[in-house]
Amino acid sequence: MRLPPGPPEGLFGLGFYRTLRRDRLAALAHVARTYGDVATFRMGPQRLALLNHPDYVEDVLVTRARLFKKGRALERAKRLLGEGLLTAEGESHLQQRRLVQPAFHKPRIAGYAASMVAHAQRAADRWRDGEQLDVAAEMTRLTLTIAGETLFGTDVEADAGAVRQALTTVFDAFPLTMSPFAPLIEKLPLPSVKRYERAQATLDRLIYRIIEDRRRRQDDRGDLLSMLLLARDEEGNGGRMTDRQVRDEAMTLFLAGHETTANALSWTWYLVAQQPDVERRLHDEVDAVLGDRAASVDDFARLPYTRMVLSESMRLYPPAWAVGRRAIEDFDVNTYTLPKGTVVLVSQYLLHRDARFYDEPERFDPDRWLPDRQKGRPKYAYFPFGGGNRVCIGESFAWMQGVLVLATLARRWRLELRETEPIPTQPGITLRPRRPIRMQAFRR
Repeated sequence: MRLPPGPPEGLFGLGFYRTLRRDRLAALAHVARTYGDVATFRMGPQRLALLNHPDYVEDVLVTRARLFKKGRALERAKRLLGEGLLTAEGESHLQQRRLVQPAFHKPRIAGYAASMVAHAQRAADRWRDGEQLDVAAEMTRLTLTIAGETLFGTDVEADAGAVRQALTTVFDAFPLTMSPFAPLIEKLPLPSVKRYERAQATLDRLIYRIIEDRRRRQDDRGDLLSMLLLARDEEGNGGRMTDRQVRDEAMTLFLAGHETTANALSWTWYLVAQQPDVERRLHDEVDAVLGDRAASVDDFARLPYTRMVLSESMRLYPPAWAVGRRAIEDFDVNTYTLPKGTVVLVSQYLLHRDARFYDEPERFDPDRWLPDRQKGRPKYAYFPFGGGNRVCIGESFAWMQGVLVLATLARRWRLELRETEPIPTQPGITLRPRRPIRMQAFRR
């Protein structure tokens, strides 16, 4: 068996792990740059492989997906998400996906558009001329309320601050969660463990409150929560899903339904504010299409530059920055063999910034999404929503929300960056800004 090259493993396989803990994205970029498109390293007893070419991404996510199951990150995410759509495997995953899919069909998403715009307008009404904002907090509050109303038929705006703080605690714990020693550390009465448990309890209280309120009213609103509450447990006795089963699905979709789009929008404002020409063209398109009226679902197709801006933002700062899969048998790639049990990583962050597929890859350039400039680019050189049978179920929801929210806010406001230093990333479960993004709002 011929293993790929990689960094020195060090004592007990912890040599590279220490480098990875300091800066995950820089460490993985170093591995790809130094050892090529197929590389391997250890994290304690666990062997990992980094595959850094679109063809290998397609192999892992699509062509030979049957040779893999979910990776370590999703296994560890069960602590928060339970047995929801994101963490389920095999037939269970397919059943859950079939159950949830109708909530994300095109007609249903079109029906969500009015709510997305209304909440964005409410945020625009709340801002004051010259006010300084933490844009990341603002986008979290906005996307949280949209997810609450569209998917669960409830108003969660009052909970936005507590939810954001709880999620920050959860994401801060990600390096600990991914540690080879996590199962032991999580049993110790450490302050960080206690903070995580309190954060999860905050999120649980919100989700269970939503479930209890809907069960008490016993009304079918045709939304995602109604689908979950009316579904039968096909793997159990055929009865209704338990509150715990509903909780796991709801927690997964509630967090995925707002956190990723909040990050995408936050990074978009950050990038647009640094490119006056992009900002001008964005405003010109929004003014020409919307004028003084509110956006509607029909405007989604009429805002191509707005979508290109969002596409480019998710190229540079993909909300999902890497995908992990565990090989369930030996896996041949190039001239190497990865042994059964290897966790294979493919990284959106690395491939989206690869000079082989993008000219000046570090530059924010929405025009690279013009049809002529996309020709010849491999499909999996860009995969912000993953791929294959586990592609993000909410992809269409995210595009609709991102474009309509961006257009609605840009119609009335211009945001100036008030940061003197670059905002560092926090690559946890999603790719968050590590600190607040301070911007100043000016009425247009």
